[in-house]
Amino acid sequence: MLAPNFIHDGCIYKSHTFQAPLDHSNPQSPHISIFAREMTLAGDEHTTKPWLLFFQGGPGFPSPRAGGHSGWLNAALKRYRVLLLDQRGTGHSTVINHQTLAHLSAPEQAKYLSHFRADSIVRDAEIIRQAMGIKQWATLGQSYGGFCTLTYLSLFPSSLLQCYVTGGIPSIDAHIDDVYQATFKRTLQKNKAFFRQFPTAQQQCQKIANHLLNNEELLPNGQRFTVEQFQQIGINFGVSNTFLPTYYQLENAFINVNGKEQLRYEFLNAMLAEQAFQTHPIYAILHESIYCQGFSSQWSAHRVRQQHSHFNYQADKDFYFTGEMTFPWLFSQYTNLMPLAEAANILAQKDDWGPLYDAEILANNTVPLSCAVYADDMFVEMAFSCNTLNHIANSQAWITNEYEHDGLRADGERVLEKLFKMGDHTLATLDVTTNNEGSPS
Repeated sequence: MLAPNFIHDGCIYKSHTFQAPLDHSNPQSPHISIFAREMTLAGDEHTTKPWLLFFQGGPGFPSPRAGGHSGWLNAALKRYRVLLLDQRGTGHSTVINHQTLAHLSAPEQAKYLSHFRADSIVRDAEIIRQAMGIKQWATLGQSYGGFCTLTYLSLFPSSLLQCYVTGGIPSIDAHIDDVYQATFKRTLQKNKAFFRQFPTAQQQCQKIANHLLNNEELLPNGQRFTVEQFQQIGINFGVSNTFLPTYYQLENAFINVNGKEQLRYEFLNAMLAEQAFQTHPIYAILHESIYCQGFSSQWSAHRVRQQHSHFNYQADKDFYFTGEMTFPWLFSQYTNLMPLAEAANILAQKDDWGPLYDAEILANNTVPLSCAVYADDMFVEMAFSCNTLNHIANSQAWITNEYEHDGLRADGERVLEKLFKMGDHTLATLDVTTNNEGSPS
């Protein structure tokens, strides 16, 4: 069912659904639906404002369901008509979850899922652009949306006016193991900062972890809660203002029932709510593949973790949270991932992933690319981002430690206005250069 159109608080919301082949290399393959929500200010129905396409982070999450006068959208709608894309497999776009994949065998699941990376997402965007009669548009990519942006610049640069990226410039040639080496080191730094700010938290984490090693505790969905799952709430250390809420969760962990300590229902319910893999399996299944071009991941995070053994908790040892990593054990512990275990392993061994970026095209890029690069980013390593941008023509970076990875969500209007100014400057410089080259000497 198509989401309805509506008007709210001076903004017009219009729904669009498009058809795209599952496999873009085979137009005769089964088609899937791609949903996008158009947002314009009331009065702009017939505006000549250019379009801005938003690429959500993830992979595996839909576009935000936000109001037009909040955060970055407030800034974007002043100069653009905005299209919020539910990337294939998310939101209203032929959703992927344990229910929709249940009728397929494991090899069929793996084959199906192999068509949900950035190259397919970008080709979906091209179908949408052409169907809407848009000659060129701008893009805004948050986190993984930045990965999609560089793929777009590699495949269809002539379709783009300007590109903006927040916390999402990947290495275009690093091996996935190098990515996770950097990620584990950055995650360790975040752990040390947390435990330095809250010294008693280390003892409380060890108490929770030891309890989980020696007792069966069930989450509200019936799933056994484990130390490894508890460690994964450390992913929150990569976004703004999460140290204190995490500490409060730890304070609230235990309850005494008939003289025996057990984990409180409120705590267990909060831990289940942290498990995005349950409702967004693409995030678990395809996360490592977003770094793969011509090689397999071979469960990279799991392998690299063994070189950072302090993340493998042992009773009464120092406790460390993990971050944005996926591991094979997810598919034996998480209720909704268990039916996808074999498919996930097939994809982890897949070594013929196609290219996602074209270094030569990026080196000769003519589309203004304005980026916010976060110095303390736990998810996308700054050093990789800077190295990549050094090899992309007409790119600019605002490197800042004012924000964590979620700067666009935390202070989106300011962040986007900063990128707009950078892009305008680059565009003006390009115009001057073009005019000078075209004028007689």
